Amino acid sequence: MTETTTPRQRSQITGNAGLNYASWQLSRRGWHVMPTIRNARGSDLIVTDADETVFFGVQSKALSKRWPVPLGLDLGALRSDWWVITVHANSDSPVCYVLHITDVRGLAGQDKNGGKWWLDPKAYDRDEFREAWHRLGAEG
Repeated sequence: MTETTTPRQRSQITGNAGLNYASWQLSRRGWHVMPTIRNARGSDLIVTDADETVFFGVQSKALSKRWPVPLGLDLGALRSDWWVITVHANSDSPVCYVLHITDVRGLAGQDKNGGKWWLDPKAYDRDEFREAWHRLGAEG
């Protein structure tokens, strides 16, 4: 990135890197992956098996470092079945955490004033989620 890259641009680049890395990881495991329209509500990726009998959405969250993941004001508004959190998304060795939406909702914490919900690193950075692509079921 250049010195003239703005924080917003860096964030977009990180998001794109994580989304593409997650897509690659899913594709190499036999899943068919289609990105959705960026910045639209809902899943970032639509995934299906080769027979098109299994479909699920993936929410991709990419981080440059091991940061908390923002979840918004209403956990009930979260839609995607699966979440892939990619840490160090811009590096040569990203790490992905694969969580089901029930994991995300169950591990989320709220601001002290009852505001936004977050997924802290200690909640998602666990062996059970790290590179746990097998959790998505039979390979595509």
